[in-house]
Amino acid sequence: MSRSFGKLTEVHLPTTLRYYIYSLYAFKTGVNKNEIPLELHDYETLMEFFTRALKPGVRPIASCDIVSPADGTMCHCGMVDNFEIEQVKNVRYSIKKFLGELNTKCEDINKNKIDLPPPYNLSEIPEDGTWEQYKKSILHNPDNELYQCVIYLSPGDYHRFHSPVDWKVNFRRHFCGELFSVNPVLTRWIPGLFAMNERVLYTGSWCHGFFSFTAVGATNVGSIVIYNDKNLQTNVNHIKVNDVLDEKCDFAWKKGEEIGKFRFGSTVVLIFEAPKNFKFPNVKKVQVGRSLEGEEVEEKSQEMQPEAAL
Repeated sequence: MSRSFGKLTEVHLPTTLRYYIYSLYAFKTGVNKNEIPLELHDYETLMEFFTRALKPGVRPIASCDIVSPADGTMCHCGMVDNFEIEQVKNVRYSIKKFLGELNTKCEDINKNKIDLPPPYNLSEIPEDGTWEQYKKSILHNPDNELYQCVIYLSPGDYHRFHSPVDWKVNFRRHFCGELFSVNPVLTRWIPGLFAMNERVLYTGSWCHGFFSFTAVGATNVGSIVIYNDKNLQTNVNHIKVNDVLDEKCDFAWKKGEEIGKFRFGSTVVLIFEAPKNFKFPNVKKVQVGRSLEGEEVEEKSQEMQPEAAL
């Protein structure tokens, strides 16, 4: 179904119908037409319209260490203090399943040999290891903490995503999972949904230590495009669900740099290391380039209530 929908969105539309189709879509999903750089009739397919660029200058990049990588709703953000972390309020998923892990032979779970530099090699952590052991294996600085941020992109949002920080990327893990909807309403009913869906995880380091960026696929299309990663193929027939494909990387992303796009609405999950006094802003809607540093209401995390979405 997902691949069929993808093919449908790539059908060329008659020029005379494009304005009306895209205007209706924009009205139903809340697209800001003032930010569209081209005339509506210039987009030949629905996919071109879904993955449209923005007018230059409409997303200034804040002068802070970390900014929003996408336009969307910040469904949850806060400190990670155990193996089970929230995808939305009171609904959790496993960080170990989400990030994956290495076995005692220093091979990934798909049996592809991987030689990762410390602290990304988790092979020395026993299966029943404690949270503190696991966290210690990830952190560069033992005085820091782990944090996460979940940003949901609705069908009407800008579908391209940008690097949230200046960082060096050294590893990619592609989880060939399901393509369930990541609508916040559904994520409240399916615990562990983020760890089930097809997703692409990149890990590396930034100014405070460990950093990871995960693009989570969604229903209908699920395809994820990363410009630097030419070997990445998502939502394809020849890869089985639950396959895990690992690959070394060696590139740097600059804060605010456009790094990829979703071919339909989806979710970005950031899990990263930062000082103990790091705080997220008390906001619900975010845009590319907006600061993700600020005051929060609760001591550890601020839960954001998403608006109803498609």
